[in-house]
Amino acid sequence: MARRLPVALTLAALALTLGACQAAHASTDSAWHPALTQPGNDQPSSAPPVSHAPSRAPSHPAAPSPAQSELPDGPPASAPAAPSAGHGPAGSLTTTGSSAVALTFDDGPDGYSMAVLDLLAEYHIKATFCIIGRQVAAHPDVIRRIVADGHSLCNHTWDHDLMLQKRSAAQITAEMQRTNDAIHAVAPGAPIRYFRAPGGGFSPQIVQIAAGMGMKSLYWQVDPQDWRKPGPQAIINNVIGHTRPGSVVLMHDGGGDRSGTVTALRTILPNFAGRFTLIALP
Repeated sequence: MARRLPVALTLAALALTLGACQAAHASTDSAWHPALTQPGNDQPSSAPPVSHAPSRAPSHPAAPSPAQSELPDGPPASAPAAPSAGHGPAGSLTTTGSSAVALTFDDGPDGYSMAVLDLLAEYHIKATFCIIGRQVAAHPDVIRRIVADGHSLCNHTWDHDLMLQKRSAAQITAEMQRTNDAIHAVAPGAPIRYFRAPGGGFSPQIVQIAAGMGMKSLYWQVDPQDWRKPGPQAIINNVIGHTRPGSVVLMHDGGGDRSGTVTALRTILPNFAGRFTLIALP
């Protein structure tokens, strides 16, 4: 019996040593993952262990699914709420929210606007025109025809200020209001339900001001950059190749020589008429 006592004492000492090592390891793990144990943290105590793999910066965001409605998600919770609740800059809309396709034309009214309207009428297609206010007085007949033919109107600011994001709230409001007033001077009561910032330069403040004036902020999903005058075939290839159900397509009826766009429409419009439902944005 006396011979067994040292063995028992040795085993007891070993057990105490192992217990101390486990306690020390538990303390170290708690310090390495403070979010799992410290009260008051946003992460619940039952959260899975934190991964220590190096994070990788995300690539450019994927384009939204064309059939996907733009209403559910909006911008991240950390950003100001965007009344348009879309997936473009500052929550601007990039799709129609349905399978229908919307053709939109910027920078008019101008010298090519009537040719675009003639082609739309020939193929019984409705579209949306984003109007620069300072050009309305020189082309009142274009505005009246847009309304008479059942197309939609979109405010594109008074003078296409590409620095609109840097302006004060009062200046942004004045750009929008002056354009609406110019349109209503030649087409009283015409609804103006959309706003498109020059160059697509939306900010939360711009979107909020437009919403306060009853206008949804409109971005796009398909952009052939026809303003660069790449030639009719390049415009055709880009628009026909990239447009899907739900797309908002950006083109131009003003701002320069738009003969290439007009020529391209002679191919695009009959192609689209056989493939999509085309709408003037409601």
